[in-house]
Amino acid sequence: MRDSIVLTEIDPRGVATITLNRPEVNNAYNSFMIQELLSAVQELMQNELVRIIVLRGNGRHFQAGADLNWINEVSNLNSAENFTVSQDTTDAVRFLNQCPKPTIALVHGACFGGGTGIVAACDIVIASMDAIFSIAEVRWGLHAGPILPQLAAAIGTRNLRRFALTGERFDATQAWEIGLVHEVCEKNELDETVETIIDAILKNGPEAIADTKRIIFETEHLNVDDNKARDLAVDHARKRCTAEATEGLASFLEKREASWYPKV
Repeated sequence: MRDSIVLTEIDPRGVATITLNRPEVNNAYNSFMIQELLSAVQELMQNELVRIIVLRGNGRHFQAGADLNWINEVSNLNSAENFTVSQDTTDAVRFLNQCPKPTIALVHGACFGGGTGIVAACDIVIASMDAIFSIAEVRWGLHAGPILPQLAAAIGTRNLRRFALTGERFDATQAWEIGLVHEVCEKNELDETVETIIDAILKNGPEAIADTKRIIFETEHLNVDDNKARDLAVDHARKRCTAEATEGLASFLEKREASWYPKV
């Protein structure tokens, strides 16, 4: 029986961890990993106990792109089967990107091809100094279509045109400079570094976070006309009258943690 190649666990605070688990091939993805990642994200999205989703890789690398042996096999499938593989790939990154819960990627070692798409789809990215990145598909005569929208949003079209066309490698510092990474830490300090961010998120209203992410997606690259301005105002006013907002403001005035902060 095949071992699971995407592991999930949830701690008492509601922090879920998804671990890519093919260390023997540097976590290179194949159909099984794509499907398991898609299922894991969807299950955690629907789990009311989950507050935050953290993604990481087991072994020496975060995620080294596609398994090239598998790519060769896929290229020999019929057109319908080939399409299904690409649809699953697109959906895995799309649903991760649209997840209403905060997502954090912890990157070490190689982060190539699809790995850069996973990173771009996460809300927050922390990389250790040993991390190396590459949007590498063009090296193999392929393109990174399923992940290009997320990469464009993360690093901007100008940077994407360089790195997606050259396939060149860049380090954690350059990834931070172009916006793919939010914070860089020393090697082996990912766990310590992320705790401050996790704690900051846990202090915030879960529904408010989901609303904020939704509005960001709804208004990204959008001119705010009269109708959209009204929608934003209605949504903003509605939120102010919710129980979560009442508790959040009360906890601030009373100088205490809000009720949603984990008591563990």
